[in-house]
Amino acid sequence: MIPQLLVAAASSGSGKTTFTLGLLRALRRRGLQVASFKCGPDYIDPKFHELASGQPSTNLDLYMMSPEHVRQVYARRTAEAEVAVLEGVMGLYDGYVRMQGSSYEVAATVGAPVVLLIDARSSAYSVGAILYGFKNFRPEAEVVGVVFNRVASENHYRFLREAAEDAGVRPLGYIPKTKLLEVPSRHLGLSLEELAELDELPEHVADLLEQHVDLDGLLELCMRPCLPPPPARPAPEGSLRVVVARDEAFNFIYEENIHRLAELGSVSFFSPLADEPLPPCDLLYLPGGYPEFYLEELEAASTSRSTIAAHVAEGGRVLAECGGMMYLCRAIRDEEGRAWRMCGVLDMEATMEGMRLRLGYRELTVGAELWRGHEFHYSSIVEASEGLETLGGQRTARGEAAPTLLYRVGGVLAGYTHWYWAERDPLQLFDQFAH
Repeated sequence: MIPQLLVAAASSGSGKTTFTLGLLRALRRRGLQVASFKCGPDYIDPKFHELASGQPSTNLDLYMMSPEHVRQVYARRTAEAEVAVLEGVMGLYDGYVRMQGSSYEVAATVGAPVVLLIDARSSAYSVGAILYGFKNFRPEAEVVGVVFNRVASENHYRFLREAAEDAGVRPLGYIPKTKLLEVPSRHLGLSLEELAELDELPEHVADLLEQHVDLDGLLELCMRPCLPPPPARPAPEGSLRVVVARDEAFNFIYEENIHRLAELGSVSFFSPLADEPLPPCDLLYLPGGYPEFYLEELEAASTSRSTIAAHVAEGGRVLAECGGMMYLCRAIRDEEGRAWRMCGVLDMEATMEGMRLRLGYRELTVGAELWRGHEFHYSSIVEASEGLETLGGQRTARGEAAPTLLYRVGGVLAGYTHWYWAERDPLQLFDQFAH
């Protein structure tokens, strides 16, 4: 048994990430080995988790992942852990359709109790009704405790504590109202320098938690049996040579996807931003990230660009997602409209002009296979060649048509969707697309 908990809230903006980062750092200070998880498809919060805990963080998503796969990933990632912390997404019961895929469903799937983080601004004893509702709306959700955020004073907390006790939810403490605890924007470069600066955030929050939250009581309250480890699998025998772009410009990566690629062969990494030549490979994976923040450097990195173009010209396979697809274009235009030269593999341009957020789950049926992923970007495609081969037909989680396309040039598949393939062979996408 180890302490396991899902940090949930009534809505987005309640401070889940802030609290989670502080909790991870406080547990790290105690010398505990922590396994952290993020519910949903978010690529940014797991980076914050890793910064706070010193350990990689893993997405658990019941739209892209089967329940059995979620349990297997959770069991494998917690096998050596002393504590497991999951950060929820949106409100506890918010899913892509009603409660489907919600934080509540993830917690129930892995058997983790729920600790609510309630934004207490401009409220007092009335939070008892909120807590009672969350606890009893789905009693199997096992809402066991609450921490209050943005609390004005000890006297304010007294009202909140009494409300929690009367609602049958154990009060565990609070985070004082302060301007020090602001999580940066989601459209963030996350360079190494910026990450070093961000390190102050979990430090500040951990200090406050140690002063105002009953951490020992929280851990004791959330002690639960571990899921049994997944059955041992034979050592990978695949011979596929996979190269993955990974640096400050390309870093939106689901770690379980890399785990799956490693079962098919060898995985190595290279940095287009550092102008490294592409090593010999059978598959190049260009994940999403922030190429728009590094346009001058990427244009100057002619060795990376030319070796990628040569790989494609020789029939090599490339899977490119979002920022990786943008990098394969003729150019990327910045917000002012200036074009920066990229790989030239895809006869089109990407632009940051008129930035508008597009996001949501996506699914695509190719042949008899259903592929699922997530779209999140501010850029758009312009001046695409009419002769460029495309495949539409992507749909949202509600089954509605989405305008998102897949582009194909030779052995290249590229599009805005970040696919999750840890339960399948990603090479099948190439084979099915060819048919």
